[in-house]
Amino acid sequence: MEIKTNQLTTLRAMDIEGLRKEIRERQKAYFSLRMTRKTDVQFSVHQLRMARRGIAVAKTILVEKLRSSLTA
Repeated sequence: MEIKTNQLTTLRAMDIEGLRKEIRERQKAYFSLRMTRKTDVQFSVHQLRMARRGIAVAKTILVEKLRSSLTA
């Protein structure tokens, strides 16, 4: 699950509240993955890494939008 350009365009097209909601959803999914890791014997750590990256990308885009709205 690599961050693809169409996912980036979708995130960049969202408004600030939409991004905040998306970040919350991704954090919930990340928490769920962490719980699955503790209970599942056959678990891919790669999923955790990609979930963390997805959260980081969404937060970065949110900060960019917040900064641009303050300067505009």
